[in-house]
Amino acid sequence: MHDTADLIAETYVLGAGPWTMTPVTRGALGQIWKLSGAGTSWAVKELLFGCDEEQVRREAALRQAAEDLGIASPRLLPDRRGAHVSRLPLSSGDSHVKLYDWIDGTDADPSDPDVLDWFGRTMALLHRAGAGETEPPSGWYERCPRDDEWAALHTEVRRAGVPWADALGRFIATSAVELARWVTPSGPGDLVTSHLDLQPQNVLVGPDGPVLLDWDNAGSVSAERESARALYVWSGRGEGDVEAAVRVARAYRGAGGRAVVRGPGSFSMLFATELNYVRVQAKCAIDQTVTAAQREFASGQVVASLGRVPDLAAVERLCATLDR
Repeated sequence: MHDTADLIAETYVLGAGPWTMTPVTRGALGQIWKLSGAGTSWAVKELLFGCDEEQVRREAALRQAAEDLGIASPRLLPDRRGAHVSRLPLSSGDSHVKLYDWIDGTDADPSDPDVLDWFGRTMALLHRAGAGETEPPSGWYERCPRDDEWAALHTEVRRAGVPWADALGRFIATSAVELARWVTPSGPGDLVTSHLDLQPQNVLVGPDGPVLLDWDNAGSVSAERESARALYVWSGRGEGDVEAAVRVARAYRGAGGRAVVRGPGSFSMLFATELNYVRVQAKCAIDQTVTAAQREFASGQVVASLGRVPDLAAVERLCATLDR
């Protein structure tokens, strides 16, 4: 990886090496590498499924607006052309890469009151930074697979002989039907440009406090629906302490956040993203045009997702607690 590391350093004008790259973690959209040399370190995100350059521009703009309001996040560095994404010939073929500050820190503890207060304030500031959005949200957050799409997918999965085919069939017949009833298009009243993936895994606690990572999905969203999803995730996805959600909601309102969770319909984004994620990962897991590593990752994601399906009863308990 020395040649690749040197190429990235040259593209981003980081100075003379020697430079090295080591793999750190793999996410749904890309591989994170640590680029080290000249006494510094950087985070390289290799995008595994192509790149929407307009999406990267939205990410850069929101991150800057959020920084202006005091939200800490890794800088998204421009390359020598001034672009925030570069296409480079890596060992696996041409790939798009982005370069960020490297953050040394620990995983955020969603039971820590200080972290919960920080997160509530941060979500309110994000919604302030992204106020005035008029573009409708992506269908990923507004719609979910139709019955015929699920049926076709299940047929393909069974034909492929994956071990979770029966579990997927049970999910399609039960939870997918139950959750899909609550997935509806959002109205224009509370649209904002926001992060769209506000979960504890995207927060590191560094020397100066919490830092918000992974802005790749930045775009239009209903503030109410993003808030509801975040409250569910930060309170343990139905298995944790709902008082954590109460604390986040209190900090959110105290920082000027306007979104209010009104009932299960507020969780439409949560349900849509969970259903769409299962479908996309299941399709990838049997796609012979992607690498074996990508199929293996996707298969593991399906199994994990089927084990943490949103529970409507837990959502209703959360709504009742927030309404106190």
